[in-house]
Formats: sequence, structure tokens, C-alpha cells
Amino acid sequence: ASIVKTALDTWGRVDIVINNAGILRDKTLVKTEPADWAAVRNVHLDGAFYVTRAAMPHMKEAGYGRVVLTTSAAGLYGNFGQTNYGSAKMGVVGAMNTLCQEGAKYNIRVNTLAPTAGTRMTEGLIPEKAFELLTPETVTPAVLYMVSEDGPNRTIIAAGAGCYSVVKIHETQGAWLAPEDQTPEGIAAHWDAITNTAGETIPQAGFEQTVKFTGMAAAGLGIKLD
Repeated sequence: ASIVKTALDTWGRVDIVINNAGILRDKTLVKTEPADWAAVRNVHLDGAFYVTRAAMPHMKEAGYGRVVLTTSAAGLYGNFGQTNYGSAKMGVVGAMNTLCQEGAKYNIRVNTLAPTAGTRMTEGLIPEKAFELLTPETVTPAVLYMVSEDGPNRTIIAAGAGCYSVVKIHETQGAWLAPEDQTPEGIAAHWDAITNTAGETIPQAGFEQTVKFTGMAAAGLGIKLD
């Protein structure tokens, strides 16, 4: 709240929020103390909550806003010894997926950055020559694009060393199983159909999965849905 108040006192409005605070407490899960789990969650996930929550009312009133959350490849794909960090970083993706819906009618766009850069957090973990390529300056253009007036919405942009890509979460079409096959054994027997990537989609909201599944089940059972 203090950060947002300072911005309002200085510029009279808040157009952009970039949640970029981060820490590491790397250990395997069985060696992770609850205090280290909480510390990582507090900075990455809770920190994004507090700042964005304080800014959103002002963005809604202005009818404009751009929010950037910061995820990581550790959250999207996993890294050994980073269960706490990866969990928090995947959490902000879930926050983006909902925040962009809540802000849509107010022209508030919410995106997520997945950066890789040579920083104090990665120093010593990356070969020196590669580290020199991973300058923070090569990540900045992605952030500036996301917060621009014509920037995207509900998009995860990965950036590093001058390279940029988009990360997407897909869902296969899946398969409806007859009641007698709705067992662990039935799932195993139909695993190829369940995992078939033909016709996979990128859902834009959670209810889409429910609509798809109930439609498939109704068709399989010969039921008409009103």
C-alpha cells in the first residue's frame, strides 16, 4: 500500500505494476524447513498479491492498467532442489490466469515474464561465457512490450540473451470412458487416447474444461444437455 501511495503522490496515477521481487532458498523438499518454504512464498507469491491488490482499485477507476508477474522455468518445468521456488513461481501463473479475467472490462491486462538472466540469483550456477550473454538488458524489452498500450494479455513470455518465446499450457481433447472403464485399469488401457495431442486446446478459463467434459460424457451416455 505504501508503494502504491508513493506512486500516486508522485504521479497521480498507477498505470503499471511489475512484480519482480525474488529470493532463493534452494534445498530438496525433505531438507526444506517450513521457514524457508514460507520465506520464498512470501516474497514471490504473497508479494505479488499485496502490491497488485493495492494497485488494482486505482487501475479500475482509471479504466487502464498493465500488470506483469514474474514466473520462472523452475516453476514451468521444474528444477532440482527448487520445490519451494517452483511452487511459488507456478502460483503466479495461476494468479495471472484469473487476474486477466477480473481486469478485462477495465482495460487491465495481466501478463507473466519467464526470464533467464545473469544475476546474483544465478551467479555461479551458469558458465561464465553464458552468464555474460544473459544480461538483464536483454530481458527488459519483453517487459516493456507487455506493459505497452498494445501489449498482449494472459501471455507468458520467456526472455533471455536476446531470445524471446511464448509458453502455453495445453490440454488434450481426452477421452470419455464408459462407466465400467472408469477405473485405474480403464485409464491405463485408454492412455493413448487420453494423451493423444490431436485436437488439443489452450483453455482460456477453468469452466471450459467442465463444459468439455460434461459434453463428452453426455454424448457417450446418450444424454441431452439443456
